[in-house]
Amino acid sequence: MNIDITQFQKINVVDTCVIDNLLSSTTLYRAARSSNCSFCYTKFVEYEMLYKTRKNLDEKSKKLQQKLIDETKANRFECHNLSIDDLQEIEILERRKRLGGGELSSIAFAKKINQSFMTDDSKARKLGISILGSKRVQTTPHLIGWLFYIQELTDSDLPMVISEHQEYNRPLSNYFEEAYHESLRIKNMNNNVSLR
Repeated sequence: MNIDITQFQKINVVDTCVIDNLLSSTTLYRAARSSNCSFCYTKFVEYEMLYKTRKNLDEKSKKLQQKLIDETKANRFECHNLSIDDLQEIEILERRKRLGGGELSSIAFAKKINQSFMTDDSKARKLGISILGSKRVQTTPHLIGWLFYIQELTDSDLPMVISEHQEYNRPLSNYFEEAYHESLRIKNMNNNVSLR
């Protein structure tokens, strides 16, 4: 893995795919909240998530939409507006690379408030790193690896996280397993160093 799962920034501006991946697993989301992680999103992401016409809006997607509505009403997710000036940042628009408004607005807002951007989209991640730096761009597998590393999630939680995630037809199970194994590797390495 190319991430340092021993570190995770707890305040994140998230895009649509991260919302779906976070809320697909109650076990994962509960552990993240228990670790004082907080998540916010922009009005563009809200539009993509709740109002934009989707080709394949099945019952699972509708449940994820309702979860976001419920979490926002409970003030566990926050939705923020961006000004026109925020969106006209030339640096972001010049490097757009066919990203949607949700990803672009999330990067712009993360830059504005000096917080981390969380995405599971590879193009958005590359653009985010070029604008915010690698330490301020994170993913859901990174979060999972960190939660296992700090033992907020335990070995017995992995099958539940994967099962819940797959129940919503989400695509990151292999990456979740990889992050889990990376956390084991690092903890084992740290234990061996401390025994010397």
